[in-house]
Amino acid sequence: MCFHKIFFFSILASTSVFSNAQHKGNYDLLSRQNILHSGNATIYNPVIQQQLQKVLNPSTTIYIDVKALQNEAATTYTAIFNISQIVPTADSTTVLSNQRIEQVRKKLQAVGISKNDLVIDVISFVPNYELEIEKKLFSKTYTEVPKGFELQENLHIRFTKTSQFESILSACAANEIYNLVKVDYYIDNIAEVYKNLEVQLLELITQKKAYYNTLGFDLNNYDVAIADDRYCYFPKDFYQSYQAYNSISFDAIKRKKGVTTAKKQSSYYYQPLSNETFDLVIKPSVLEPVVQIGMNIKLQYTAKAAKPQPAVNTEIKHKYYIVSPNGPIDIKALQTE
Repeated sequence: MCFHKIFFFSILASTSVFSNAQHKGNYDLLSRQNILHSGNATIYNPVIQQQLQKVLNPSTTIYIDVKALQNEAATTYTAIFNISQIVPTADSTTVLSNQRIEQVRKKLQAVGISKNDLVIDVISFVPNYELEIEKKLFSKTYTEVPKGFELQENLHIRFTKTSQFESILSACAANEIYNLVKVDYYIDNIAEVYKNLEVQLLELITQKKAYYNTLGFDLNNYDVAIADDRYCYFPKDFYQSYQAYNSISFDAIKRKKGVTTAKKQSSYYYQPLSNETFDLVIKPSVLEPVVQIGMNIKLQYTAKAAKPQPAVNTEIKHKYYIVSPNGPIDIKALQTE
């Protein structure tokens, strides 16, 4: 969806109108009030302004802090649907539920999802009660009696392509299965992903060490401390909600009538981890919800303490000169202790 921001500039007696098109969603619209109060100045993100004006403080401690992120499409998916079946007898409950599931299984086999990719998880099977009124001469008695049975099941459907999910929804809806509980994401090569991140981060650390060496810092003269972390996030953790509506009624204001508010629909969108906080992002372009795997390594280099110098022997050794009667001089080192 494309929105236009219109800015009005007054130059002498003439007015020029400029429009700037942006790809922008409904969830973050600028209010008219904010635009009016900002005048003709360009509107910047205040967080970005703080980053640009950040003051650097020199330190004798060197930090090498590297972060890497890899976006991976899921290898397999599992969609979970809840099924509720209520009928008068226990036998018919299971029969009707199995018929619905069997119809779903047949429809999905046509799109490449085998019967082994469907699993039934029984949640509960309980009787339902209603009250029967027994009238007496001067009173009424209310008695609970079983009137039917309720079977709750979860249907787990595994698939490998996101394009198959539309067929899954269609097959379930055709058999009155509407309650989609969740969709889980799985990847088979998680160990390989972490190994790749390690290799990439080590190369990045080597480059940063070379950078500090060029600046004149020999890291061999520093003591090093390390902290590292790894994590894995799934799409279900990154859905945010918003409401897109305009509830101003000019007609009601003109006629001075009350406004009856309507229930506003909440929308949801996928907001993954942003690339801007990472030194390295593998597969940065995200088209569909992905599994985000990250790793951080932080090194702290502190200058080594100076080694104590060996003590210098300042003892004065005395020499004695012995002069013989005949005139020759003989030098002797005599013991003084």
